[in-house]
Amino acid sequence: MSASDTSPEAAAVQLAVLRRMTAAERGELGVQMSEDARAIAGESIRRRHPDYDEQQVKLALFRLLLGDDLFRRAWPEAPMLAA
Repeated sequence: MSASDTSPEAAAVQLAVLRRMTAAERGELGVQMSEDARAIAGESIRRRHPDYDEQQVKLALFRLLLGDDLFRRAWPEAPMLAA
């Protein structure tokens, strides 16, 4: 299965590159992709809510990532900020 915006040729090259990587390298890539996604989501929150300080951005991101129920259990006193 490949992404709808990826040609079959590009998908084959990507798969070949991934297969040559060690498990540790694939793990590092996964961690980096996760960190990048969180940074992008945080920047998106900052753009939508320029009045939020950094703590509020983090709380809005945590709420987005965890969902309302788990967020409320982790931070029962925190405001339910929009993401």
